[in-house]
Amino acid sequence: MTSGNDSIEDVIDILLVEPNPGDTRLFTENFRDAKLMNTVHAVSNGDAALDFLHQRGEYADASPPDIILLEPQLPGTSGMDVLAELEGEPIFSDIPVAVLTSSEMGEAIVQSHGLEADFYVRKPVEPADFVSFVDEIEEFWFAIVREPSET
Repeated sequence: MTSGNDSIEDVIDILLVEPNPGDTRLFTENFRDAKLMNTVHAVSNGDAALDFLHQRGEYADASPPDIILLEPQLPGTSGMDVLAELEGEPIFSDIPVAVLTSSEMGEAIVQSHGLEADFYVRKPVEPADFVSFVDEIEEFWFAIVREPSET
């Protein structure tokens, strides 16, 4: 993760875990136009997300992401299972996780599984809403960079 001494201008690596190809395209296109320089790595299921994070298989050369955008409802290994594994492994503790919720109840649903994310953001429904979504993620990122945790 970026430390307080790194420049906000550095490129951030985003791991997007999203099963819907249309949403993945919209996320990627809108992040391309974001204020932050970024690289979006998209995977469509929990197994691929864990492979990416553990640098296994086709992701053996992948760098750890700076932030994870996680859809909780995934085929195969669920987003809840991915979040549980992230919480259980100290090497991932510095990677902030933004859970993409589809309703106002999304945060409560995640927490009902005994899990906690760093940030919850409502997933855009309309293509025009993706710009606001990217702005929310940028604000979250700037808050992290400006106020790094005391670990």
